[in-house]
Amino acid sequence: MTLPPAVRRWWPQLKRVHRFLTLMSGTLFRTVAPVLGSRGVARTATGRSIDTVAREPGTVALHAGGPPVAVPRRPTPGDPAGHPVFEEERTAVVPATFTLEVTNGRLAGDFGATITPGGILDHETSTYFGVFDWREHPLYLRPTLGRIERVEGSVLSLAARGASGNYYHFLYDAIARYGVFEESMPGEQVDAVVVPHGTRYQRELLELAGIPGPYIQPQADRTVRADRLLVPSNPNWALQAPPSTVSWLRDRLPAKEPPTTPQRLYLTRGSAPQTRRYLEEEELMPELERRGFVRLDPGTLSVQQQIDTFHAAEVVVAPHGAGLTNVTFSPSGVRVLELFPSTYVHRGLWAICQAIGADYRYLVATRPARPGRHNAGISDDVSIPPDRVLRAVDELLG
Repeated sequence: MTLPPAVRRWWPQLKRVHRFLTLMSGTLFRTVAPVLGSRGVARTATGRSIDTVAREPGTVALHAGGPPVAVPRRPTPGDPAGHPVFEEERTAVVPATFTLEVTNGRLAGDFGATITPGGILDHETSTYFGVFDWREHPLYLRPTLGRIERVEGSVLSLAARGASGNYYHFLYDAIARYGVFEESMPGEQVDAVVVPHGTRYQRELLELAGIPGPYIQPQADRTVRADRLLVPSNPNWALQAPPSTVSWLRDRLPAKEPPTTPQRLYLTRGSAPQTRRYLEEEELMPELERRGFVRLDPGTLSVQQQIDTFHAAEVVVAPHGAGLTNVTFSPSGVRVLELFPSTYVHRGLWAICQAIGADYRYLVATRPARPGRHNAGISDDVSIPPDRVLRAVDELLG
């Protein structure tokens, strides 16, 4: 999350303004793009990569990976029961995976927008949060593609929306795409990889997953132009955490020295406001400690330590946040209780729990959310009476 805490509550309104501005500015910037040559923004787009191939068959090719898969989900107990965010995803259809190959392709911005030599934005490999109309893509907030950096040889893109600064998105939208690349182009070697690598956890994950460099940092004001650009599809673009993706991550990132006894974990999000912290944490912790829980901030551990710790987890209680992504490495049957504000219920971590066979439950704060608006308060703090949380914990412990 890059917005200052004081304005995060206005995210839904800012997002609408953001989309409107891209729609308006893009109309102008696409008009002048032909004059700017290779620095001009994409003039048109396709919704599916197969259509991009059809429009530029001489420069674009598609390497097939896995087929589309229907993924049934188990009913989800929680309070209040039957929350629509989870009910609506009881049957998910995961699209087929592939790697798109673009000769003289361009990769724009820190979100990794794929652009063909003919000026087509391939929207399927360039998805962005809350954007379904390509004309509202943040690519069009700038009049040009910025400076063009030519990279010789074959360049693999693992750049994606949110991957630059979020552990969940880096693991599932960036690292996981390497699995798609291996599946669709087995044995293929590349000369460089465009992927965020500025933080400790990013470098650790790249090393642990065995993704070779050299690495190129995606930047908002720069476009990488490659002799041969390879862009895997994003298996998690709809926050579905497909079972095949989860299995690949579990196999690729194994535990090495897990604790010898099962762990009961409470994941803290600290004390900064507007970060989805649990407000009654200090009241809750003494009771959790009596039940054998320890308080943990996953960000204080190395990635391997996080993998090892969660590999031994028996129960995990946490307000919604990226630290809970580590249940990816927990054993099947791990018990998970996720806490949400009433204004923001997110299915991404629930989908991981479904894939690993976790006993997952949720609690949503009782303050009424606006009808149909489950993501209005993306950074709202969580306030749930501790006795309500403890009842859910005791039910989970059984």
